Amino acid sequence: QVQLVESGGGSVQTGGSLNLSCAASADSNYINCMGWFRQAPGKEREAVASIYKITGRSYYADSVKGRFTISQDRASNTILLQMNLLEPEDTAMYYCAAGWFLGTGLKDQSEYTAWGQGTQVTVSS
Repeated sequence: QVQLVESGGGSVQTGGSLNLSCAASADSNYINCMGWFRQAPGKEREAVASIYKITGRSYYADSVKGRFTISQDRASNTILLQMNLLEPEDTAMYYCAAGWFLGTGLKDQSEYTAWGQGTQVTVSS
């Protein structure tokens, strides 16, 4: 019953910044982790970052470490992805996901139970 809505996508030049937001609607009591995935045309979906609600612990893919920052607002059930120093390789459809996990770390897409429709990010050289 959880719905996820992404926003903030758009076009930016190489080296620019963009912020993505994901708001969870309905009952989110059974979610303890939210994260971001991305998928470019012809490529598989890959994990970007995730954050655990109770601890605030975050995890990142190696390709975005030092450039992207994930954060959360527990009261509004919202997560934010701050993307800096964007590169053409970051161009993709970005999806928000949520789930309930035992343990920690960056989880595989198959382990998430709720997904947003996605928001497009395009980085021009």
